[in-house]
Amino acid sequence: MKHQTRTAYLLLLPSLLGTAVFVLLPFLDVIRRSFYQAVGGAFVGLSNYRQVLENEAFRQALSHTARFLAVCLPLLLILSFLLAVLVYHLPKARSFFEAVFLLPMAIPVASVVVFWRLTFHSQGILNQLLALAGIGGQDWMNTEASFWVLVFSYIWKNLGYDMVLWIAGLSQIPKEQYEAAQVSGAGPLRCFLSITLPQMKSSVSMISVLSFVNAFRVFREAYLIAGSYPHNSIYMLQHLFNNWFTKLDIQKMTAAAVMLAAVISLLLLALVLHPGSSQE
Repeated sequence: MKHQTRTAYLLLLPSLLGTAVFVLLPFLDVIRRSFYQAVGGAFVGLSNYRQVLENEAFRQALSHTARFLAVCLPLLLILSFLLAVLVYHLPKARSFFEAVFLLPMAIPVASVVVFWRLTFHSQGILNQLLALAGIGGQDWMNTEASFWVLVFSYIWKNLGYDMVLWIAGLSQIPKEQYEAAQVSGAGPLRCFLSITLPQMKSSVSMISVLSFVNAFRVFREAYLIAGSYPHNSIYMLQHLFNNWFTKLDIQKMTAAAVMLAAVISLLLLALVLHPGSSQE
């Protein structure tokens, strides 16, 4: 057993060293820089953090990001779970549905961006269809509608991935429990509420964490479609960091990065340590 443990650590050592050298050590340097001026290197304490918190662009980007997460995550988790339950009870067609819903993940981001532009541009497909119905169009990506376009893009991209994860969790529930409940007179709804839902608690934390992390990747679509300064409703933290990086505003970048990393770490820790994350 000790030999196997030693072998396992030796196999993990290159990855641990790589993570330490390329992730942990640079981030420690970011923490250090967040307390100093970028030019001159003078120690300024919490001054950089105060500047970030008082920055109007940061507060707006933070609120827009929080709104996006608050809308997208519940929608994605609920829709993917309901879809997983439906597909799980269609074993003969399960492979087909999994392939169909996973297809968006295989489509390059550039192709998705081209499609959104062709659809939602002021001279795009959507406006041409509305014109046929006698309805005036608009440049959808420069209106509040851009937020919902981004929400749809995120859900469309990640729906199949989460569905497969939910199906994996559903597969762990012993079928004997359903058979025993049906013998006792329980209907499909009672089986779902009394057997399926309680035993999916262990999957909620993992899928929530993965969905949360994937939500930050939607910046690629938003940036490629609308650029560095999109409509206010989709101007999020990723845009702000990108613009600060372009201006080499190191002081604000380091302080904001440390705060964001702390908040995200606490959120992920809360999800991982949630009582539902362990099997009962």
